[in-house]
Amino acid sequence: METNTKNRGFASMAAEKQREIARKGGRAAHEKGKAHEFTTDEARMAGRKGGEKVSVDRNHMAEIGRRGGRSSATRRRANVGSNQSGNGSDGNPTQPAAQETSTDS
Repeated sequence: METNTKNRGFASMAAEKQREIARKGGRAAHEKGKAHEFTTDEARMAGRKGGEKVSVDRNHMAEIGRRGGRSSATRRRANVGSNQSGNGSDGNPTQPAAQETSTDS
């Protein structure tokens, strides 16, 4: 006998129904005093531990750096294009580059 299990269980429920059940569980844990709430120091230590774990993968860290550089460059380019007043990023007027003159005759 074959059973149809695809419509059973928590994972097959609608997302809203899953949230409702999870919410009830969270409230019950707090009411019983069994829910853990991180202190500032615990959260800091957990974040540090996660950062140490992630930074071991040098390829991953290199990719993060590349993405940050691309994002910064894109933002800088967008700011230069929208800066119509002729001011530099520091608010000072920019000077046009001096044109070189050729002495070849």
